[in-house]
Amino acid sequence: MSDAPLLGYSARPSFLHSLTGTSKLLLTICLLVGSIISFDTRFLALEFCVSLLMFFFSGMRLRDFSLILWLLAIFMLLNNLLIFLFAPDYGSELYGTRHLLLAGPGGWDITSEQLFYQLNVTLKYFAVMPPVVLFIATTQPSEFAASLNRLGLPYRISYAVALTLRYIPDVQRDFHAISQAQQARGLDISRKAPLRARLRNGGGILFPLLLGSFERIEVASTAMELRGFGRGKRRTWYSTRPLRLADWLVIAAGAGIVLLALWLLHVNGSRFYNPFL
Repeated sequence: MSDAPLLGYSARPSFLHSLTGTSKLLLTICLLVGSIISFDTRFLALEFCVSLLMFFFSGMRLRDFSLILWLLAIFMLLNNLLIFLFAPDYGSELYGTRHLLLAGPGGWDITSEQLFYQLNVTLKYFAVMPPVVLFIATTQPSEFAASLNRLGLPYRISYAVALTLRYIPDVQRDFHAISQAQQARGLDISRKAPLRARLRNGGGILFPLLLGSFERIEVASTAMELRGFGRGKRRTWYSTRPLRLADWLVIAAGAGIVLLALWLLHVNGSRFYNPFL
């Protein structure tokens, strides 16, 4: 396992890092809303291009998200496989036509409509997940909490979210340290060990990891109580920043994405783009 955080803030001198958390959060929400509203392949491809631009302007590297990308790929493949197994003809029902490419046993025929529908499902993953991951990786947790509070979320909830994001890298470092200590004692959880042995030996890591997490929660709650957290109805944020021109342009781009999704919904007459008509 790598020492790099699984998912956490990474400070870099990039354009995406220079934006305020509020503008990045609104852009991410707009991309999520757009992908929920529309099932138009052209729109999803556009959102995927926006995700690529965000990655380019973030200054991050693919290996920084290697584990997340692997998990996303596995989940995406499993989802597509289950869709085909349980609804192999859903694409034809959805688009109203049926172009057979390959006859399969038991009704599991491969059709152009089914492949096109599952392509859209895959595009949704690539359109939604990268902006969310990049937002977390380029936004300082305290600023993230300030952004949530600025958008109307109670500051107690905002602060709880910020604490969660701060603890994710710490939990991973603890997991790495505990796993190394357990392997030194003979409990092998590496890829060389059988899957059953890895699952059984993983319990020796989970228990001390949970104890360490409970200790962190107690320390954090005691510190917050001693500082009077939660007594006031409002609070000020040290890390909050005013919106600049670049932030307003990003927010406008996010609003444009949602408006485009609504316009396509009106033009297509439904959420779906049908190239088979």
